[in-house]
Amino acid sequence: MGLKLQTVLIVTIVAILALTLSVEIKNSKGSEKAFDKEMEFTDTTFREVDTKKIQGVAFATYGIRNAGVLTVDNLKYHTDSIERLTAKKGRYIGERIFLDYNITVHQKEGFDYKTEHAVYNQKTEILDILSPFSAVINGNIFHGKTLRYHSKTKEAFATMVDAVVYTKEK
Repeated sequence: MGLKLQTVLIVTIVAILALTLSVEIKNSKGSEKAFDKEMEFTDTTFREVDTKKIQGVAFATYGIRNAGVLTVDNLKYHTDSIERLTAKKGRYIGERIFLDYNITVHQKEGFDYKTEHAVYNQKTEILDILSPFSAVINGNIFHGKTLRYHSKTKEAFATMVDAVVYTKEK
């Protein structure tokens, strides 16, 4: 009574199938995160428009949109009330532009501001300066800790202000 060749082959095939189905092969390159950039660009100008007019114009040397957030380098931005706003880095999140490093704001009529961190709300046209700043107008120099500037009404509210103001002699 020996084993028949058919029985040995069936047992061997079942063992091979069981072993094959129980082993999971992983490809290390395939498990890495897939390409997720929505958009990438260099030297690009954006024009923000509504049904009546151009709301603002932005230029960036490099940018990337990822997960709904647009991040740009060397941002230059202007609107009707802001002649020039520049920043080394900027992030567009919704209606706000988060600005970082070497920020300068030059108003058409008003102050020139310099700071390192700020947030500009495009809808309300309010610039919130979140780090120490300096402002200059007609030779008058202001330094402060934080500032909120409404570019439409040209009203500014600052904290911890240190200023040199020149007045006309009477």
